[in-house]
Amino acid sequence: MAVGKSAIGQQLAQQLGARFVDTDAEVVARHGTIAEIFATRGECAFRELEARAVAQAIEDAGGAPTVISLGGGAVLDSGTQQLLAGCTVVYLECDADTVSERIARNSGRPLLAGDAMERWRTLFATRQPVYERLADLVLDVRSGSVQELARRLEDALEEPAAGRSGAPASTPAATKEVEL
Repeated sequence: MAVGKSAIGQQLAQQLGARFVDTDAEVVARHGTIAEIFATRGECAFRELEARAVAQAIEDAGGAPTVISLGGGAVLDSGTQQLLAGCTVVYLECDADTVSERIARNSGRPLLAGDAMERWRTLFATRQPVYERLADLVLDVRSGSVQELARRLEDALEEPAAGRSGAPASTPAATKEVEL
């Protein structure tokens, strides 16, 4: 949450000449703002919409190079976790100090109502083990511009150890989708 998934993902897609999909933006385009969905239908309904958006983005990629930015809680869904098994998953690693200013500027995050940083710490403590377990690559985003971070990620994706298959991530099978 607030680690720069959309900005870094968009920059990476541009560098790779790949399609970019932000699943939160897809949900918003089809169903209204995330805050509205939470307020009128609840978190459970939002998570269902989110899981469908992720599944659709992966299906639509159809083997073409695609960078998909997932919402911070999307990976908690077991179905989404199964779909990600066939993708290169990148965990953008951050800490509270790095995200605090971003969170302060954006008060429209329903899960961060109240004491936003305390809620972020609680959510992160729950999600971090899942992020680490699913990740093929970890990118520390505590410092560097969006362009620098995307370049570092592109370099990491080109290394032979990148991707679950053990093949270089630049091969179509390993770069079918890059999930952030």
